[in-house]
Amino acid sequence: MTEPAASAESPILTQRDDAIVTVTLNRPAKLNALTVDAWRLLGDIFLALSADDDVRCVILRGAGEKAFSPGNDISEFETSRANTRQAREYGAIMRRTIEAIGGCRHPVVAQIHGICVGGGMEIASLANVRICGASSRFGVPIKNLGLVMSYSELTPVVRLVGPDAALAMLLEGTIFDAQEALRLGVVTRVVADDQVAAEAQATARRIAAGAPLVARWHKKFVRRIVQGGELTDAERDEAYACFDTEDFQTGYRAFLAKQTPRFNGR
Repeated sequence: MTEPAASAESPILTQRDDAIVTVTLNRPAKLNALTVDAWRLLGDIFLALSADDDVRCVILRGAGEKAFSPGNDISEFETSRANTRQAREYGAIMRRTIEAIGGCRHPVVAQIHGICVGGGMEIASLANVRICGASSRFGVPIKNLGLVMSYSELTPVVRLVGPDAALAMLLEGTIFDAQEALRLGVVTRVVADDQVAAEAQATARRIAAGAPLVARWHKKFVRRIVQGGELTDAERDEAYACFDTEDFQTGYRAFLAKQTPRFNGR
């Protein structure tokens, strides 16, 4: 894979550890607030990762332990989102990135430290497993900015918590804690603050140890079920394609031999 170039000063960093890639929102001085350039680069990176068959899991996090992200950098609004035309252009970049993360073929784990609000919560909600610390805080208080959440931003939030809870978040604009986030489904797991990184890594390793083709199929199938509508015969038949893979032969033979399987993704 050829990943988009990123220096230590880049707003988005990537680090590869075998089949696990960590993507870091890298503006710690701004609590990892996102600029238009950060949104664009984040989309580039996820599109490249999704196309890479050697990847088995992606960890998405913010730099440091104060924040995952508070969303968009408000100081940029005067130059980048000052009117409808600019907002539409900015929104197209955000939509591309949201679709790239949500459509990533590989499992995505959100490693959430601290603040995770607004656009930060939107991004985290796109992950398949979302792990936060006990002191993390969540919410979408954009009513205080006079802003509307676009359809592409709102869709993953509604998918997680349902329309009533999503609308309550938007109308009230309250900030809620990790236990409420767990109850609502915003996160899938809450651990002690000092265990977030370890739990995210352990989760990614468990995922990466499984058959990667199966993980990709399961992501695809769940997405299709959520979309609704009648399944075609071809779609139903795809569930049996795994029986012709090397990974299936490896998996069931290892099970019978009481051994740990080592999948090759073929």
